[in-house]
Amino acid sequence: MIQQLLQKALNLEFLSAKEGLFLYENASTSELMFVANEIRKLKVPGNKVTWLIDRNVNITNVCISGCKFCNFHCSPKSKKAYITTIEQYIDKIEELKKLGGNQLLLQGGMHPLLGLDFYTELFKQLKNSYPDVKLHALGPPEIVHLSKLSGLSFTEVLLQLKNAGLDSLPGAGAEILSDRVRKLISKNKCSVAEWLDVMKAAHHLQLTTSATMMFGHIETLMERIEHLVYIREVQNLKPAGSKGFISFIPWPFQDKGTVLKKQFDFIKKITPEEYIRTIAISRIMLPNFDNIQASWLTVGKETAQLCLHAGANDFGSIMIEENVVSVAGANYKFDAEGIQKAIVEAGFKPQLRNNEYLYI
Repeated sequence: MIQQLLQKALNLEFLSAKEGLFLYENASTSELMFVANEIRKLKVPGNKVTWLIDRNVNITNVCISGCKFCNFHCSPKSKKAYITTIEQYIDKIEELKKLGGNQLLLQGGMHPLLGLDFYTELFKQLKNSYPDVKLHALGPPEIVHLSKLSGLSFTEVLLQLKNAGLDSLPGAGAEILSDRVRKLISKNKCSVAEWLDVMKAAHHLQLTTSATMMFGHIETLMERIEHLVYIREVQNLKPAGSKGFISFIPWPFQDKGTVLKKQFDFIKKITPEEYIRTIAISRIMLPNFDNIQASWLTVGKETAQLCLHAGANDFGSIMIEENVVSVAGANYKFDAEGIQKAIVEAGFKPQLRNNEYLYI
C-alpha cells in the first residue's frame, strides 16, 4: 500500500486526505523525503534554491480577532496601539532599498476603525512615492473584515486594493483550515469557506497569492492533511493565466507566552523530524504547487537545510523587521550573506528572486 501511494505521488496524481494521512502515519521519513525530493525535481528542475529580500511592516498592531496564539495584537484603547505613519514607511523603504530589496510584506490587523478607504489611500501613497516597490499585503481575514465594513464583495474589495497598488496577497490567517479549530483559537476570524473564497476571488483577478499553514497546536493530523486538500482544490480551480498560489509555507506554532499554550497544556513543540515530514507530505499532496518554502525563522537553519532535501525549493526571506512570530518565541536571524551560505552548505546554489518567483 505504501509503495503504491508513493508511486501515485510520483505520477503527480492527487492523493485523497485518507491516503495522505496513511502515508504520513506509516511511511518512513526517508521514503517521504525521497519521493518529495523527486517531485521537487519535476516541478522545479535544477539545483537552485530561491531566497528573497523583503521587509515586514505592521500597518497597525490593533486587532479585534482575539487569536489565542498571537502575542502581538492589542485593543484600540491600549496605550501600545499604533498606526504606522507615511514618514515611518518612507524610512523603512529607504532602508529596504539600501539592502537590495523592493518588496513590503504589509501585515495588518482587523482594526475596527480602518476601512477600505484607509488602505486604498495608503497603497496609492506608497506606490506614488515608490512605483517599483511591490506590495504583498493583508490577507483573507483582513479582506473579509473590509468586506463587512464596506458592504462590498470580496472581489470588489480586492479590485479596489489592486487598482490602488496591491501586487499580491499573502496566505495569512489560514492557521488550520478547520472550522472546529478556528472556533477554538481564532473565533473572530474568517471561516474556512471565507478564506478559500477570498483566494478564489484573488485568482480570478490575476492576483498572485501564497498559502500557509500554522500547525502543531490543537489540530489533528487529518485536519492538517485536509488543509492541504482544500488549498489544492482552490489551486485546481484557478483560471487560465492566473498564477494562483505561487507557494506554500508551513510553520510550527510558536507558543511562548501565548493564551493558547496556557489554555491547552497538552501542546508539544513540533520536532525537527515532524517538520521535515510535514514539508515532504506537503510536496506529495500538492502536485499543482511549484514552490514549497522551508520556514527557517521558526525551525532554524539545520532543520530548514534538511527540508531542501525533502521537497522544499525556497528558503524564504531574510525578513527585515519580523514582529509577530518573534514575540512568540521565533528567534532565528539571517542576513543576505548568511542565508546564501546556508543554502550552499545544504548543497544548492542560492538564487535571489522577486515576489513572483522570477530570478533577479
